[in-house]
Amino acid sequence: MSSSKKKRMSMLDSLASAGAPSPAPKSSAVTPMMSSNRALRSARDAVDGHHVWELDPTKIVDDRMEDRLDPEDVLDLRGAIEANGQAVPILVRRVPDDPDRYLLVYGRRRLEAIRQSDKVTKIRALVANLDDDSALRAQISENMARRDLSYIEKARFAKDLVASGFGTQSQVAEILTVTKSAVSMAIAIVDIVGSDLVRAIGPAHGIGRPRWDALGRAIDENGLDRERLSQIAEEARGKGVDSKVLEDSVSTDDPSVQAFEAVAKAVANALKPAKAPSPAPSSSVPLKIGGKRSGSVKRTGKGLSIELPSGDFADWVETQVHEIIEDLHDRWRQRSED
Repeated sequence: MSSSKKKRMSMLDSLASAGAPSPAPKSSAVTPMMSSNRALRSARDAVDGHHVWELDPTKIVDDRMEDRLDPEDVLDLRGAIEANGQAVPILVRRVPDDPDRYLLVYGRRRLEAIRQSDKVTKIRALVANLDDDSALRAQISENMARRDLSYIEKARFAKDLVASGFGTQSQVAEILTVTKSAVSMAIAIVDIVGSDLVRAIGPAHGIGRPRWDALGRAIDENGLDRERLSQIAEEARGKGVDSKVLEDSVSTDDPSVQAFEAVAKAVANALKPAKAPSPAPSSSVPLKIGGKRSGSVKRTGKGLSIELPSGDFADWVETQVHEIIEDLHDRWRQRSED
């Protein structure tokens, strides 16, 4: 075996050893990790002679299940490939009825980077003989070996796996090496936030499950307009991208994180209780008794009160207050009837 062939097989073995578990096999003697490695090892074994091909990127079709929310964010990767070359080949498989065209198994960002490049015209690729299920398992295993997918990207991927009929929530949980409840919660969060709003916000690296969950609950429980929130997210992302492009900008924040924060702020503002009206100011009218100021009549938000200075008169009024009030009430009622 030539040294170059050994090197390529070693690289494929490294990819295989980085894979994450696939659904538990029937035999209890085989662990999930072994099954996961098998997904990538099967891809390796299916590669045509382990030969790295130089392919036309326009002949590669990417119709896979989407795993990234920001697949076109490849400017840095394009620059690195143009400067240093493509270090790791992508994996493709032949289109059954068109041998001159290929279906992408994994390597979406590398493919997009080279498609956008004016300097690199060919993409290095391994060509494997895989069916749809094996290709999807290889994609999943390669995804789980990466550390750059955000929480919400993984949540969407789990939801799409279940929706596509790939497996039940329990089976998807096995292959993603998480619990079934984690998959259930992830799917529920995507649903409650809304797929369109999730896409408008983007990957939002660093924003974990608790904040996504809280955002979704606040939106759902208060009937907020997701379409309007999507517009806020898109505007915030646009500003964030512009600020990163400007040479004099010091902003290094992820535009999608800025979009999440903008939506969270809009939701919080929408939930602020209306300011309680200020109580009516109290008014006080001085009383004159015997031609002299003595006490006052005070109007408050609760009613009317009469204040008299301590003394014999105040003591007498206290003993007669019921009769006095009754007399005043009769006089008031009489005047109303007149």
